[in-house]
Amino acid sequence: MKKFSKIAVMFISAALVLAIAGSAFAETAHMRRIRLATELIEDMTDQGSDTSALGDVIKSGKGVAIFPAVTKAGLVFGGQYGEGLVLLRNPNGTWSGPAYMNVTGGSFGLQIGVQSVGLVLVITNQKGLQAFTGGNSFKLGGDIAVAAGPVGRDAAAATDAKAKASIYSYSMSKGLFAGLTIDGSVINQNRDANKAYWGYPVSTRGALNKPATDRRIMPLVMALKKLIGEVK
Repeated sequence: MKKFSKIAVMFISAALVLAIAGSAFAETAHMRRIRLATELIEDMTDQGSDTSALGDVIKSGKGVAIFPAVTKAGLVFGGQYGEGLVLLRNPNGTWSGPAYMNVTGGSFGLQIGVQSVGLVLVITNQKGLQAFTGGNSFKLGGDIAVAAGPVGRDAAAATDAKAKASIYSYSMSKGLFAGLTIDGSVINQNRDANKAYWGYPVSTRGALNKPATDRRIMPLVMALKKLIGEVK
């Protein structure tokens, strides 16, 4: 009986150790978002010359918002929804953030048969930057001009980004890279995800004032640097 009890105790102890270890290594929602955003930027980088203009726009811009999977919300609502994050690019080439945000809208230009797209929004000027840091949410289009971003090696189009639109949008779906029209979409800050990452309540503005130097965000920072040609 005692031997059986010892075996039972050992079994339960081993199960507890495995459970604790599993929870320690389990991927949290906010970390999953960083991983998926990194994979999206890497996939876009692999498109080669098609993303040259995107790299130039990011390099000359104020920041980037990345939504790895914007999906159709369903037949009832007929809209789209995606979770992502924002990083700001400082004048000296360093990065700040992340701040977590969601995007919703009724028209993302999804083609027939396409259920999900990876979405990248490049903040090209001060007005676009103020939209992301100025409050809880804002609507793309109207006062905040948004346009499908230039692709390929169109350096002139990339250079003129700040003059033409406050935000340039790009998409990746089924291995295809392109600009994407998303007028009317709404960007909302995600306070719960910000708190989960930073460990305490923080606004989007507060999160974007912090340097992106934590090892958790560095894979995404390095992927962005490679995209814009700062890492070979």
